[in-house]
Amino acid sequence: MEFLSKLYTLVTSTMETPTNYGWFHLVCIGTMILVTVLVCLGFRRSSDEAVNRLVAAVWVILVVFEVYKQLIFGFSLEDGRFVWDYAWYAFPFQFCSSPLYILPIIAFTRNERVRDFCIAYMMTFSLFAGIAVFCYPNDVFISTIGINIQTMVHHGSQIVMGVFFAVKYRDKFSSGFFFGGALVFVIMSFIAMVLNVGVYHAFGIYGIDETFNMFYISPYFECTLPVLNTVWEKLPYPAFAATYFFGFILVALIVYGVLALLIRGPVYVTHRLPTKGARIRRHIC
Repeated sequence: MEFLSKLYTLVTSTMETPTNYGWFHLVCIGTMILVTVLVCLGFRRSSDEAVNRLVAAVWVILVVFEVYKQLIFGFSLEDGRFVWDYAWYAFPFQFCSSPLYILPIIAFTRNERVRDFCIAYMMTFSLFAGIAVFCYPNDVFISTIGINIQTMVHHGSQIVMGVFFAVKYRDKFSSGFFFGGALVFVIMSFIAMVLNVGVYHAFGIYGIDETFNMFYISPYFECTLPVLNTVWEKLPYPAFAATYFFGFILVALIVYGVLALLIRGPVYVTHRLPTKGARIRRHIC
């Protein structure tokens, strides 16, 4: 018990809560950019099998950090005794938690279409979520060192893998590819909605007073996401839900368009061969 107490004290070590664009945040940004460049350069010509191994390795790292997070948010040490009081708001099925479920599909599925749709989701919706948190971390920072590292690793991996997938699979860019990713988003959101409704009523039956708001689309709890919190306050729930879905799809489409311009950058040149007079189209990346 003494060993566990010392271990708990170690893994819950504290620091001054980081501020936006303070030293901790800037170090994380620099590390994320460096890792993104190294992964893109190191794996851009790799086979799908090598990419799958990379994805599986990233997934394992995220799972380990997520288990740590759940244990920290669930256990507390009171008078030398461990007490379990799970924080249901931290249940790992938020928008930013989706890589925990999408990455293993990419790594292990043999269905190429499903894999492509999940890749499209990671390079658009998930990438946007990671960028949003890195640009405005705010509430994700707390005084526990390990949790701050966990959240930066998790959201940083969304950026790293999103950019890498865009670089690696730039030839897959198409409208069908994007809307496949959008379909993944809709499915994940639908699962979140079912969980929100089911858990809310289950909590009511058992008298549990906890916030459970996966993807921040529960009809029972306020959405606290920037911009969408105003929509929640101003519009009835059906209008809020429609704004949520179409808003995220629109933002993901913008991300997709920017990636297409910056990374794929197709230039098609049609000209006539001087010898045979045949017209060809060259694709210059």
